[in-house]
Amino acid sequence: MSKIGLGLKINVTKIDKDRLFKGKKGVFLDVTTFVDLDEFDQYGDSGMITQDVSKEEREAGVKGPILGNCKVFWPKKESSPVHPSAPAADTGESFDDDIPF
Repeated sequence: MSKIGLGLKINVTKIDKDRLFKGKKGVFLDVTTFVDLDEFDQYGDSGMITQDVSKEEREAGVKGPILGNCKVFWPKKESSPVHPSAPAADTGESFDDDIPF
């Protein structure tokens, strides 16, 4: 199985708080992340995060707000733009060693 690492930035002020729901272990929010592994924007981001809406709302054309963006940080691609907030050079460590599953 291939793995990728994503860094996410979410503007919490854009969250529709009415869509938060209580679960057994806390308060949750359903979101969706769209990722393009082949293209990066001017900031080196490769995707966006949107707040989910119900199936009925989606069928009616309602879209959830864009809450933020995401950046692929592993594996590193040679074609990714250099950006001041980009992670430092690869240390040679395997990303799989940091994942607890």
